[in-house]
Parts: sequence; C-alpha cells; structure tokens
Amino acid sequence: YSLIKMKKDIRSLNLKELCSFFESNDFPSFRGNQVYNWLWNKSVFSFDEMTNISLQLRDLLKKEFVINHIKIDNIQKSKDGTIKNAVKLFDDLLVESVLIPVKNRTTACISSQVGCSLDCEFCATSKLKRIRNLNADEIFDQASTINLQSKHYYNRPISNIVFMGMGEPLLNYKNLILGIDKITSKDGLGLSPKRITVSTSGISKLIIKMADSQVKFNLAVSLHSAIEETRNKIMPFSVKFPLDELLNAIKYWNKKTGKIVTYEYIVWKEINDDLRHINALVKYCKASPSKVNLIQYNKTANSLFVSAEDNIIDKYIYELEKNRIPVTIRKSRGKDIDAACGQLANKLINQ
Repeated sequence: YSLIKMKKDIRSLNLKELCSFFESNDFPSFRGNQVYNWLWNKSVFSFDEMTNISLQLRDLLKKEFVINHIKIDNIQKSKDGTIKNAVKLFDDLLVESVLIPVKNRTTACISSQVGCSLDCEFCATSKLKRIRNLNADEIFDQASTINLQSKHYYNRPISNIVFMGMGEPLLNYKNLILGIDKITSKDGLGLSPKRITVSTSGISKLIIKMADSQVKFNLAVSLHSAIEETRNKIMPFSVKFPLDELLNAIKYWNKKTGKIVTYEYIVWKEINDDLRHINALVKYCKASPSKVNLIQYNKTANSLFVSAEDNIIDKYIYELEKNRIPVTIRKSRGKDIDAACGQLANKLINQ
C-alpha cells in the first residue's frame, strides 16, 4: 500500500502531460497517445497488456506509475436480471454499482462517493459515513466495467448511465465532470452525454455552476415534497437549500441549457399522500419546464416510511397529467438483492 501511495496514478495525467513525460524521457511523444488509448479506450489495468510499446517503455511506466483500478469484490444477480457489484477501490474501500437491463437498453447506475454526507431519512446509503470522494478514473471504471458486463451477459453495450448510486454527485463536482468527460470522449466509452443523467438532492449553487458550464448531460432532482416543512423532515440537509432557491437554480438551468429537469418523487403513507402535497407539486412543476418520475419506494431499515396506497399514486398521476406535466412511474429492479433505488448500503461489508 505504501508503494501505491508513493507512485503517481498514471490516469491522473491528461494526454498533454503524458506526452510530455515521454518526451522528457527521450521517447517520441506519440507514445503518450498510445498509452492514453490503452488506459481509456481499451480500459486496461496492467502495463503488460500494452503490447504495442516496448518492454523497455513498459518497465519505465511500472517504475514511475501505478494504475489504481477498481476490482469487483462480489457480484449478485437478481431474478429480474439486475446485477449489483461490490466494487473494491485501490485503498480497499467499497462502493456499489448496478447494471439494470430492460428490453432494449442497459443502464449503469454508478456511485460518486464512498458513503454519503447527506442525511435523507429514507435512504440506506445516508446511514453510511462519507469517507471520501471517488476519483474520476474510479467513476469511469464503474461505467467501463458495467459496459463489459452488459456485453457479456446481454450481448450489447450500456446505453445509459445514471449517477444514482452511493453519494451526492454534486459534492464531488470536479471528479464527476472529469469522469463524465472520460466516459463521453471518443478516447473513452464514447457515450453521448444525452444518455447520462446526474441525480442530485438539490445543491442549488452547483446546479447554477453546471448551467454556466453548459454541460450536455441531463439533470434529475430528488424532490419528494414541494412543501418546505415536509422536505426538511425527510431530507434534513435541505434546510440549507430552500425550495425557492432550488427552483431559481432550476429555472436558470433550463434557461442556460435548454434542458428540462426531472423531479424524482416517492409517495409515502402519511407523509406526502394528500391533496395538499399533490397541489404543491403541480404548482412547483408549472413554475419551470419539468417532468416527474414517480419512484416505487424500496424498504430500508427505517420503518417510518411506508409506500402510499395505489389510489394516491393514481391521484398524483391524474393531477399531473391534467396540468400537462409529463409523468412516468419507475418500477424498482433488483429489490431482492438490495440493488434498488435507495437500498445501496454495502451490506456485505457490514456482515
């Protein structure tokens, strides 16, 4: 482990820095392009696999650098085809990522932090202490690994990525953006940013920062209530990010990017299952172009949260559609292996 800390991770270098390294060691700069291609386009984890460069060059790379790649520590497969990975990082910490297959596409749900610093009462991940942010290459590796799994199990590459795994993506802003840049680059997975969704609990100033950066990916916001008092109870950190402030950030996002936001919304019994909450959501949605994704609640250790009755869900759908607000229902997948939304909590680690 001390050797890993002493040597620099080669994937922390950009292409220009890599080419400069070779030039400073009296090798042609194009070797940097070759190595960069091995690291990102071919996702190799060993210098020995870089077969179009000499042994002398490979030995130099081994001497100077490491590749701090992820390893799959455990795989669980659901009866619905969902695959959950326990991902071991170079420092032996673990996160989880999920492959979600449906008829015509495969979605990779990936993590951005080890644990989470937020305190959403209904989410299992929030009960884990945030230990550190994931590096950009660790974010990329999750997507690359699930891409290979999708090809192996379903004979097709991943079609979509959602940052809905462990952690709050916007609190790891720099590495999130760098990771997405690698995923979408022709030197990486070449996935269109239009097929990537970043889900946030609503960090207003960072939504504005993304808008100013003219990012091309999609934005989803975990809302769950458009009434301040309710939202503060179920998501205590949101006291720092009032709904009016969040709405202004979302309006700004729409103005700068031309993209609409998706509000993620779970309906719970005796929490937000009444007409007052339905009307508040409709009003909030009408303030800026948006759509609603109603999410099936997946049980965690907190017994206070129970799914609302079906007729209440139907009432939400009716009122949203009546007001011409697009609404979909996300059916949970991987519940039998605790891989569904809100369930990622590294249970294997704690056994």
